[in-house]
Amino acid sequence: MEKERFTMLLLEPGEIFFEDYSVQMKTLDSSSSEGEKWIDGRLKLCSKSLVFVNKDINQPLIKIQLKETIGIEQCKSNSVIAKYGNTLLVQCKQYVEMLEKNIPAPYKFIHENATFYFYFNYAKVDDCLPQMLQLIRATTLPTAEQNAMIMAIVHSRQSRVSFDTSWLEDLYEQVVLEIQANKVLPLVINPGRILLTTSRIYFQPYNNLDQHPVLKIQLKDINNIIKRRFLLRQIGLEIKWLKQPENKVEHLFISLKSPNDRDVLYTSLLNQSAVSLERVPQDQMTMRWQNGSLSNYDYLLYINSLADRTFHDLTQYPVMPWVIQDYVSCTLDLSDTSIYRDLSKPIGALEENRLERLKERYLEMSEPKFLYGSHYSAPGFVLFYLVRKYPQYMLCLQNGRFDHPDRMFNSVADVWKNVLVNMSDFKELIPEFYDTNNGGDFLVNSYGIDFGYRHDGTKIGDVQLPPWANGPAHFIQVLRNALESDYVSQNLHCWIDLIFGYKQRGIEAEKANNGAVDLDTIRDVNDRHGLEIQIMEFGQIPKQVFTLPHPKRSVSILDKFHAETVLTSIKNETENENLITKTFELCELMTFQSHKDSINSIAVIIKEEIDEVISVGQDGMLKLYSIKNKKLRRSVSLSSLPLSSCVSYYTSLHRNVLVAGSWDNSLIFYDIEFGRVIDVLPGHDDAISCLALSPSRQIIISGSWDCTVKLWQSYISGTKIKPAKCLIAQLDHDSKVTCINISRDETLLVSGTDDGEIFLWNMDTYNLQLTVKAHTCKINAMVFDQEGKSIISCAQDKALNIIDVCTSTRIYHTTLEHELLTLSWFETLLLIGDNNGNINVWNQQGGIFIAKIRCHDGPINALLVSTENNIIVTGGKDKKIIIWNCKKT
Repeated sequence: MEKERFTMLLLEPGEIFFEDYSVQMKTLDSSSSEGEKWIDGRLKLCSKSLVFVNKDINQPLIKIQLKETIGIEQCKSNSVIAKYGNTLLVQCKQYVEMLEKNIPAPYKFIHENATFYFYFNYAKVDDCLPQMLQLIRATTLPTAEQNAMIMAIVHSRQSRVSFDTSWLEDLYEQVVLEIQANKVLPLVINPGRILLTTSRIYFQPYNNLDQHPVLKIQLKDINNIIKRRFLLRQIGLEIKWLKQPENKVEHLFISLKSPNDRDVLYTSLLNQSAVSLERVPQDQMTMRWQNGSLSNYDYLLYINSLADRTFHDLTQYPVMPWVIQDYVSCTLDLSDTSIYRDLSKPIGALEENRLERLKERYLEMSEPKFLYGSHYSAPGFVLFYLVRKYPQYMLCLQNGRFDHPDRMFNSVADVWKNVLVNMSDFKELIPEFYDTNNGGDFLVNSYGIDFGYRHDGTKIGDVQLPPWANGPAHFIQVLRNALESDYVSQNLHCWIDLIFGYKQRGIEAEKANNGAVDLDTIRDVNDRHGLEIQIMEFGQIPKQVFTLPHPKRSVSILDKFHAETVLTSIKNETENENLITKTFELCELMTFQSHKDSINSIAVIIKEEIDEVISVGQDGMLKLYSIKNKKLRRSVSLSSLPLSSCVSYYTSLHRNVLVAGSWDNSLIFYDIEFGRVIDVLPGHDDAISCLALSPSRQIIISGSWDCTVKLWQSYISGTKIKPAKCLIAQLDHDSKVTCINISRDETLLVSGTDDGEIFLWNMDTYNLQLTVKAHTCKINAMVFDQEGKSIISCAQDKALNIIDVCTSTRIYHTTLEHELLTLSWFETLLLIGDNNGNINVWNQQGGIFIAKIRCHDGPINALLVSTENNIIVTGGKDKKIIIWNCKKT
C-alpha cells in the first residue's frame, strides 16, 4: 500500500499533477456560521481536478473535478470570508470523497452543490488562479482538444524550467543532453526533465510528489536500454539498471515528445563509454530456448518485451497463455496431455459451438466487422486478476469503483469456463500466474478490502482455487510446472505464432480464426485519441515479432534440466582460468608435414585395428598416414591441378575406395588397399569444390563451381563408371557451389554457394525444400545439428548462423574475430576451425563458446572427428597434418 495518502492514482488515468499549496479549507452553506473551524491541509492542482488532502489521516481526501465546477474566483471584498484575504472560492455541482480512514474503498460521489474556501498560507491566489481558469476552460472543449490544450500548458510550463544542476553528484561530470520527458508508471504520467551526463542519467519531476526529488542512475549500472511504443507512438524508452548495494534490478520507463527526441536520447546513451549493455541477439535467445537452456516462462517474457509489452504500461502488459484446462479435478497428472489447452488455437476458437455463433454474428455485421468483441489482454483484464494486490489501480481505472462482486475474479474454474463459452470474454493470463517468486499473493485478499457480497450472499475474499491446489503457492507452482512441461514445450510455438507471429494478422490470422485491429495505421489526431480510449478498454495487439513460422522447441523437459545443469557447470567454470583444460582438452599425438602446399581435405580410414588418415591438397597429392606406426605410408600424385576434397567408403565387394575431387572437373576413384587409381569420372564443367557421401544409399555427392550438385551411384565393381549411367540427379544453383553436407539420417542434403545462399534438398525426391540467404558472401562450411532440425553455416563474413529447417528462420547469429572455415561435431560440441589457426569449441545448448585452442600457424582448411577413438585430425595452410587425442571432462 502507498505510504503517502495522495498519489496520482487518485486522479484520472494519465492526469497530470502540477503542484500543491499549503492551505486551510472550510465550507459554507446557509446553515454555517462565520466561526466554523478551518481545516489544515494541502491543495493539489492537477490537470483535471483539485484535490484537498486533510492533515487528519482519518478524514477523506476531497476531489473537485474541474468539469464539475460552477465558479472559481478570489473572494471579493464584501465576502463573508474576505477579511481573511488571499482566499480562493470554488463552487461545484458535485465532489468526491476518497480514502476515508486511509482505507482503499469505492469513492463517495456527493451529488450536491457545494462551496469550498481555500486560504493560502504562503502562495498568492493571484499567482495560482490564472492557470486554474485556463484548465477550467480546457474542460469545456471536446476531449481530444482538451487533452491537446492541457499538453500545451504542460509544455509551456516545462519550457520555462531547466534542470537544477545543484543535484549533480559529481562536479566534474560533463552534461551531454537535457530534454523533456515523462516518467511512466501504470496509469500514471509524471512530467519532468532528463539530464544525461558522462557518468549518470537524472530524472527531475516538475512536481514534488516523488519520494526523491531527483532520480539518479549511474551509467555503469545500466544493463539494458529498450526502445518502446507508448500510446501507439514510438516515443518510449525503458532503462534497466542494477541498484546498488541491493543488487536489485530497477526500471525507468519514460516517454518523450517525439520519436526523434527518443532516438536522440537513445543514441546519446549508447555513445557514453560508461554504458555497457548485456545484449543477447534475438536469434540466440530463440536458440537457447529451443535447446532447453531458457525456460518457457523466461522466453515468453523475452518475446513480450520484444513486442513492447512491459509491466509499466497496463495497455501493453505482458500476456501469457492458459495452458491447463482442468480446474475441477482433485488431482492433476501433468503427463496426461488431455489436461492441456490446445495452443494452436486462439482463446476464442477453443470452443467450437461458440466459434460458430461468433462466425454467424460476423457475417451479419456491417463494416467494420470483428470476430471477437474484446481482446485477450487489456488494462481491465490485468486489474481483474490483480485487484486484490493493487486495488488502487482498479479504483483509478474505473472512476473510483470496483467491479460488481459477481463479475470479479472469484474462482479460477469460473473464469476458465467463462473464457470458453462467453460471447465477449477471450482473455488470456498474465505472468503472475506463473511467477513462483511471489507465491500467488495476488490471489489473496491480504488487505482485507471490502469488495462486497455475491448474489448468493458470499462475501468476496480470496480467489477460489481448483481442488488439486493446496494453496496459492502450490497453485502457481503447478501452473509453472505445466508451462514447462513436455506438451507445452512442443506446442508453445503455435501460440507464439498467434500472438506475436505470422498468424497475428492478414490471411494467416483469418485462417486461424485470429486477428485484431491494427491501431498503428491511424494517423488522424482525433481518431487516434478515440483509439487511445479504445485500447484502455479493448486492449492493444502486440507488436509483430515474427513474420515466419516460429521454430519448434527441440528438447524435452528432461533434456532441459540436463542442459541447465551443463550450462551452470559451464558458467561456473568460465570464472576459472583453467577453463579449457577442465572442459575440453586436446593432446597432440603426432604431426606430419609432407605436402608441398596447403592441405584442403582429410579422410579417416578405420579397418580392423589399423587407423589411417588420408589428406589431399593444393599440390594435387594424396598422402596416407599410419596413426599406429606414426609415419607417412604412401604419397601419390593424383592430379596436376589442386585436389579440393575427398571421402572414403567400402564397396559391396569390401573394397576400400577413396574419392577425390579435382580442379580438373573430375572425380578420381582410388583403391586404397591396392594403391592405384581405378577410375576417373569427368563429372562437371568446372572445378569440383566439395564432396559428400550417403553410405546407406551408396551415393556420392559432388559440388562444383559450375553451379551444380550431382549425385552419383558409387563405384561397385571393376567396370568403368559411365556418367550417363551413374548420374542419379543434378541439382542446379544460381552461383558456384562451395560446400555440401548430408543429415545423419541421410534424408536431407544442404548446399551452400559463393553468394551466401543455402539450398535444402530432399534425398528421396531430390526436390528443393527451401532456399535462404544466410550470408552476403561465400559460405565456407555447413553442418546439420544432430537431429537434422537446423543447419549451421559459416562464411567469409566471420558469422556463424543457425537456420531452422522447418521454417527457414535464422534462429541464431554471432560474429567472431576471425573468419570461420570448417565445422565438425564432437559429441554435443561443435568444433570450428578459423583462418587464424584456432579451433573454437561451441556449446549449442547455451549458444556459448567454451574454449579456443591454438592448433596451426594459419588457416585450418580441414577438420575431421573420429568419435570411435576420440581422434581429431586437422589440416592447414601451413602444410601440416596434426592428429589430436581429445578429452572432454
